[in-house]
Amino acid sequence: MPIISAGRWDLNYIDEGAGPAVVLIHGLAGDYTAWTRQVAALKANYRVVAFDNPGSGKSGKVDAATTMREMAESTLRLMDALHIESAHVVGRSMGGAIGQQMALLAPQRVRSLAMAASFATLDPLGRQLIENMRELLLWRKNWTQWARHVLPFFVSPEFFNNNREQMAIIERLIGDESRDQLSYKNLADALLTYDATNEIGSIGCPTLIMAGRFDPICSLGTAKLMQDHIPKAETVVFEKSSHFFLVEEAEKAMSVLSDWLRRHPHAEAKGG
Repeated sequence: MPIISAGRWDLNYIDEGAGPAVVLIHGLAGDYTAWTRQVAALKANYRVVAFDNPGSGKSGKVDAATTMREMAESTLRLMDALHIESAHVVGRSMGGAIGQQMALLAPQRVRSLAMAASFATLDPLGRQLIENMRELLLWRKNWTQWARHVLPFFVSPEFFNNNREQMAIIERLIGDESRDQLSYKNLADALLTYDATNEIGSIGCPTLIMAGRFDPICSLGTAKLMQDHIPKAETVVFEKSSHFFLVEEAEKAMSVLSDWLRRHPHAEAKGG
C-alpha cells in the first residue's frame, strides 16, 4: 500500500473505485481497516480513500502534542497529493472531529460531512472515559490488558452478551501490541481539549450525525449539541447500539450512509 507525505506526517492509505470522492476517517482506537465494509460497498460508485490516521497503522507516529486542526490539515494535504479537489467526508468518533475542522478550514473542499459516534466537545462522562482509558494504558503499558478493560464501553450490553466470538475478534484488534502508546496518549489529550462548540455553526455543508442510543463516550447529548448548532444537520439514532454501531447495526449503518450519499450527489462545496 502507498504511503504519502502529508505535512507533519506520512500517511498510509488506500484509494479504490471511481466517481465522486469519499474520504473515510477512522477513530482513536483503529486504522483504515475499520472501513473495510464501507470501502467494499461504495467503491462501485465512488472513489473511496481510507487511510491510517497519524499515530495509527503504518502512518507516522504522533510523538508530540497535536490538535484536531492539525490532523485536518494533514488530511487536506492527502487530498491535495491525490488531486482530490473536494470530497464527501465521513468520520467516525475522532474522525468526525477531524472532519469538522476540515469543513471549517476549507469549506470548498467538503461536499458533505457524515459523522458516526462523534462530538464537537465531550460531555463529562465521555471525558471521564477517555481520561480513564488513557490513564489505564499509561499505568499498564499493555494493549492486551487495556483492551479487556475498555471493551464494554464500546458496545451495548445486548451485543456484548450475545456475540462472544465477534467480541473476541474486536478485543484482539484493539489489543494489538504493535500500536504506538505515545501516539495514543497524545491523540487522547487532543480529544480531551477539543471544543468546537462555538465554531460548528459555521459549517455550511449538508451534515449527517449518526449516534448510538447507548453510547457513553459520544452520547446522545453530544449529538444533540451538534444538531442544535450545525445549520444543515440531520440526525439518525441507532436504537440498539453503543459507540461501535457501525458493527452492531452494520446493515442499517451502511444503508443510512449509502442513502446519504445518494441524496447529495450534486452537493457542491462552498468557498469560505
